Amino acid sequence: MEQKELLSHVDHTLLAQTSTWEEIKAICDDGIKYGTASVCIPPYFVKQAKEYVGDRLAICTVIGFPNGYHTTAVKVFETKDAISNGADEVDMVINLGMVKSKDWNGLTEEIKALRQASEGKVLKVIIETCLLTEDEKIKLCEIVTEAKADYIKTSTGFSTAGATFEDVALFAKHVGSEVKIKAAGGISSLEDGEKFLQLGADRLGTSRIVKIVKELK
Repeated sequence: MEQKELLSHVDHTLLAQTSTWEEIKAICDDGIKYGTASVCIPPYFVKQAKEYVGDRLAICTVIGFPNGYHTTAVKVFETKDAISNGADEVDMVINLGMVKSKDWNGLTEEIKALRQASEGKVLKVIIETCLLTEDEKIKLCEIVTEAKADYIKTSTGFSTAGATFEDVALFAKHVGSEVKIKAAGGISSLEDGEKFLQLGADRLGTSRIVKIVKELK
């Protein structure tokens, strides 16, 4: 796969708690230069980043991050606030307590509420695969499909593990045809990125791929 094609699937990510504007500005510059799908950044920086990049790059941010146990009302507010600040895409974390309690209706309704609040912007649903059983992952493929989110996403990158080839293959088997897949967390090589795409991912949440391409150049 050509590097340009691989980069076009990357959500170039910086979500460290200590991130500064200079660091966010730098990944925006890299996102524009290398043609990434978006940059994924903390909500605090969305307005400033959107004003800086304009229409040259999509701005993605996170909702209910990284633990997901905010109330739905808080997540809805976060979503509306992010979009009003210029976010083009939002990546929400599900409530894992609902999963473990098998509150499938509550989960579905929460995703639907954020689907409505996202006002037609891209909505990705982070299910944190490392904390789930295979049956839970399959059930969440069904719920994300029913709630009409744009993407199902493996991981926050802040828990015990990130994306695996097995989870992306499982998603590809069980998610609806209208739902795309984002692999995130621990993607550390061009080869791994390409394999995730071959297995069915459409987006790669990573900071490493752009760094590797820069080093190669």
